[in-house]
Amino acid sequence: MTFGKIALLRCPTKLTDKTRCVLLPYPSNPCGAILKEDELQDIASLLREKDVFILSDEIYSELTYGTAHRSIASFPGMREKTIVINGLSKSHAMTGWRVGFILTPKYLLEEMIKIHVYNTVCATSASQYASLAALKTDLPEVDRMIEEYQQRRDYVYDRITSMGLPVERPDGLFYAFPSIKKTGMSSEEFTHKLIQEAKVAVIPGSAFSSYGEGYIRISYANSMDNLKEGLDRIEQFLAKMNV
Repeated sequence: MTFGKIALLRCPTKLTDKTRCVLLPYPSNPCGAILKEDELQDIASLLREKDVFILSDEIYSELTYGTAHRSIASFPGMREKTIVINGLSKSHAMTGWRVGFILTPKYLLEEMIKIHVYNTVCATSASQYASLAALKTDLPEVDRMIEEYQQRRDYVYDRITSMGLPVERPDGLFYAFPSIKKTGMSSEEFTHKLIQEAKVAVIPGSAFSSYGEGYIRISYANSMDNLKEGLDRIEQFLAKMNV
C-alpha cells in the first residue's frame, strides 16, 4: 500500500466497539495523497451507521492539482458526525497569522468551547479581520500560487524520478515523499549525511511514524532557483554514493 493511503477500507476489522473516532488527514502530509470520490463514498458507507466521529484534517484542501478536494462532511449522513479542521496558513500563505477554524455540528461546538475558553483566548483582532477578508474575497493571488506550486511540483517530480528515486506524483500540498531505500541507509542517516555533505535539509520519513521509514520529505515551497540548486546537490550526493 502506498504510504499515505488509508487502510480502513482494506482492514474494516480495525473498527471495534471501542472505536470512537476516525482521523482523515487528507490531502495528506507528507506524501500529497488525496482521497478520490469513490474512496470517500466507501468510507462514508462504512461509517454512516456507526457510532463513530470523523475528524477530518483539511488544512491543505485548497492546494490540489487537477482534482478538487471534497470533504467527507459533504456526503449524506456525514455532516452530523464530522469535525472539519481547517485554516488559512496553507490556502492563503498566512502561516504567521495563526488563524484556524473548525466546522462541526452545534452540539459538538458547544462542548469544545467549554475547553477552548479556558486554554486560550483568541487570535489577534488584526489576524481575524485579515482572515475574514481572505475568506470573503476571491483573491487572484491564491490561484496564481496554486499554479506556481503545480509547476514546481512537476519540476521536482521529474528531477527526483530522473535520479532513480521512486516517488508518487503528489496530488496536493507542496511536498514530495521519495523512497531512499535503495541507498541502504535509514531515513535519519540519509538526512544527516545529506545536510552535512551537501548542505541540503530534508525531513526523514521516520518522523511520520514507522511507515515512513525509508523515505524523505522534500518541500517545494521555495523558489525555482533554490529548488534547482537543492536538487542538483542531492543528485551529486547520490552520484557520490554510486546510487
